[in-house]
Amino acid sequence: MIKCVVWDIDNTLLAGTYLESGDQPPPADPELLSVARTLDERGIVLALASRNPPSAAEHVAAVTGLPFAAAECGWGRKSDAVRRIMDDLGLAADAVAFVDDDLMERAEVAAGLPGVLVLSPEDAAEAPAWPDFRPAVLTAEGRRRGEMYAQRRRREDAARAYGGSRDDFLRNVGTAVTISPALPADLPRLHELSLRTHQFNTALEPVSEAALARLLGSAGHGVTVVRLRDEFGDDGLVGGAVTEDGAGGAGPRRVTLLVMSCRALGRGVLEALLAALCRQAADGGAAELLIPCLVTDRNVPLRLALAAAGFRAEAPPGRRPGDSGPGEGGARAGPAGPVLFARRLTGPLPGLPGWATVAADAP
Repeated sequence: MIKCVVWDIDNTLLAGTYLESGDQPPPADPELLSVARTLDERGIVLALASRNPPSAAEHVAAVTGLPFAAAECGWGRKSDAVRRIMDDLGLAADAVAFVDDDLMERAEVAAGLPGVLVLSPEDAAEAPAWPDFRPAVLTAEGRRRGEMYAQRRRREDAARAYGGSRDDFLRNVGTAVTISPALPADLPRLHELSLRTHQFNTALEPVSEAALARLLGSAGHGVTVVRLRDEFGDDGLVGGAVTEDGAGGAGPRRVTLLVMSCRALGRGVLEALLAALCRQAADGGAAELLIPCLVTDRNVPLRLALAAAGFRAEAPPGRRPGDSGPGEGGARAGPAGPVLFARRLTGPLPGLPGWATVAADAP
């Protein structure tokens, strides 16, 4: 599934060469502009990588009206520019496509970033019909993905200019995290997150709407959702969890799915959800909360968050505590687990950030 398309500018998104156009920069290429708009409407993020000054990216944004999540303009290698965009947006190579009219530039990116899908403009014109560019599920949040990345850019710029701590900044910009039981209308978005999210996903496999609906009405199970907004915009539903009580209501409570959009990273959302799950489990009489989590190189941020919330990893069958897990020596390690993360619920529980609200009933 392609999540981001990185576009060249000259003779690609523009019908001409920016620096050779004098006082009248070239207009957008009508065919590729139509393609880019279609992809944006499908929630595929757009970015720019070009051998041009930054003013070229500003011109492209103005003539296309599209929300570009990142722009790398300069004179270095295109593969380095694409890599910086991937790092900035938290994307793996196989989630990215690159479009350029120049054969040598395409070859350089293909050699430097083998996982990236490299396309000519002619290829890109056909791409909207390809399965990799047609999301199986698209929610309101998904359609606004490009806009939300633009909001993130403004938020990050404001955070860099802010003189106080991260927590002070989040309070200052009106960060509001709401944690509540899921409604049936929330299930398409939870399914979409289970499909698209890898960094913050304990299961690393999709969970169908039908399966979520069965859990929603099942005794002994809970489905929780998390919403996020601040003065820069409303991110909507950014995460959720499915919990399962022990047999007969006794024993530890287990989180069978925990998923979070990477856009929520650094905004206290995952910490708030873990704290709420601990408190809910303790209030329900559980003495321990268990979170099985597949271990890959992509979900390291999730496992770090679990450790910060007081969860400790127990060795899975066939492994000893202290054995190296996948992802510690290879760039594409696969899952080998799951590892069980456990937290005792006796004693002090993780605190909720001041901007988080746990609702007894869904909004």
